[in-house]
Amino acid sequence: MNFRNIKIIINREYLNRVKKKSFLVTTFLVPILMAALMLVPMIMMLTSEEKTKVIAVCDRSGIVAESLEDTKTIDYVQAPDVPLDSLKKNMKDFGFDAVLDISEINEQKSVTADLTSVNPMGVEMASNINNRIESAIEDYRINSYGIEGLSQIMQDVKADIKLNTYTIGEDGEEKISETGVYAAFSMILGMIIFIFVTMFGSMVMSSVIEEKTSRVVEVLVSSVKSTELMFGKIIGIACVALTQFFLWIVLTFALVAGASAVMGTDLLKDKNPAQMVESMGVDAAAVEEVMPAEGPAGDISVVLDTIKNMDIGAMLLIFLVFFVFGYLLYASLFAAIGSAVENEGDSSQLQLPVTIPLMIGYFIAIYAFKAPDSAIAFWGSMIPFTSPIVMIARAPFGVPGWEVAVSMALLIVTFIVFAWLSAKIYKVGILMFGKKSTWKDLWKWLRQS
Repeated sequence: MNFRNIKIIINREYLNRVKKKSFLVTTFLVPILMAALMLVPMIMMLTSEEKTKVIAVCDRSGIVAESLEDTKTIDYVQAPDVPLDSLKKNMKDFGFDAVLDISEINEQKSVTADLTSVNPMGVEMASNINNRIESAIEDYRINSYGIEGLSQIMQDVKADIKLNTYTIGEDGEEKISETGVYAAFSMILGMIIFIFVTMFGSMVMSSVIEEKTSRVVEVLVSSVKSTELMFGKIIGIACVALTQFFLWIVLTFALVAGASAVMGTDLLKDKNPAQMVESMGVDAAAVEEVMPAEGPAGDISVVLDTIKNMDIGAMLLIFLVFFVFGYLLYASLFAAIGSAVENEGDSSQLQLPVTIPLMIGYFIAIYAFKAPDSAIAFWGSMIPFTSPIVMIARAPFGVPGWEVAVSMALLIVTFIVFAWLSAKIYKVGILMFGKKSTWKDLWKWLRQS
């Protein structure tokens, strides 16, 4: 291959794409959306407190009202001596936002509670009221046993253990190492690899199909070899991907830093990371599993210290190697598929076996943060078609050097083999027109070339 020709193709692909309006729009739009994704939850936490509600309490049990303490958002008042139905219908005239009706104590030593309001109550406020009522009933049941000091005994036997996790560095010193932070970090990195390999691999396929459909490729292959064209296209789009990725990171952090400076430098002070993630719409149970609200991960300073103690240099090197060669492997396969079809609608049949390993790798990566040393995580990080995603998900937890080296070597060798096979398919397929290609056709082209 003539590397001078490949360089020309790379420059052509790179300049053609970075000059497009779509590139400029996505380059500047995505950082704004990413910054918003980081800032909006923080702003929501600062401004999400409800207005104070006045709640009239009708307590027929005689034990709950004394447990209902006023908060910043709730003022409890004794219900006036009027019929309950009339009070509910005319609560606004009495100056109430809601009426809390608590029944008499039943045979199960419990009560029923009904909250009637003018407008629907917020989930947090309703949960607070429910917890207060439950606490009052629990105290009543404890006291009903007639055992002196039982309530205090039950409080004393409760354990409140917060596990602090540390790792021993090469210098022999202990460093804070919060597992939840590593889990979140691995999920984010795995997702980035998956999105970028899929996005820019598909871009290679679309570019090949576009040139084949417009017959531009016939002019190009008259000047350069088809393999030079394929590799030039793959590397050119890879340069576009890296440029866009770098700009996204720089612009996102610039926007977040600027917004934080405007809103105050203490924007993150005393904020709970788990609550911020929950406010993005992520399931609370999933957040609690990865980043417990109570304990070290609930303290933003511990999160920042854990990130600071990571070997960022090694993580960046691993990320770049698996990002680049993972992309090159799948891009070569997508290029072969693009050369075998005349429109993107015909590519679905050939594309499925390529995208399935990516999906499997993503699912293994989700599991890997729970058990990074498990057999499925280990083999997922060794098999070249899943290793770009799974290995980067395992990396924050500390992977032995030999495993990383073997995984990299297997990925690079696999890329070379499949790039060679894809080039043979590309060489024939790029000039084939008027027929839908099948896997049988691709095998025939491999044998012919």
